[in-house]
Amino acid sequence: MRLATLMVLMVAMAGQVTTGAAGGSGVTFIPAAQVAAAFEKGQPLVETAGYKVHASRREGSGMAEVHVRDTDIIYVLQGTATLVTGGQVVDGRVTAVDEIRGASIAGGVEQPLGKGDVFIVPNGVPHLFTKVQAPFTYYVVKATSAGAERGTR
Repeated sequence: MRLATLMVLMVAMAGQVTTGAAGGSGVTFIPAAQVAAAFEKGQPLVETAGYKVHASRREGSGMAEVHVRDTDIIYVLQGTATLVTGGQVVDGRVTAVDEIRGASIAGGVEQPLGKGDVFIVPNGVPHLFTKVQAPFTYYVVKATSAGAERGTR
């Protein structure tokens, strides 16, 4: 499946696709050069109240994360890593509204990830990238749940 088709499918799964003629309200186009530059640093491409699209890059393991309202839909472009999901966040603390970070995860399940893999982490599920073979690049669509209560402190 072509990457562009997959990205449209991922955003559609998030319930956020806006249809209309090119240049119409809500339609977003990001030129390839801008996308490539975002992957060099690992940066957001689009952030709205309903969804976010990030050009993500990891050079090493990260912190444990829990997104109270965001479901992560991940598509791996390059490199390998292990995604640990579930279990309990160790030494967790609120780092931003609706965002929790911690040192690690106790009791999670490991899933190796590589080029072409798609992985979905529902909101509220702890997750952590480990065993990263850099550069590890991936698109992540963050579908924001309107049903979850906002404002974790």
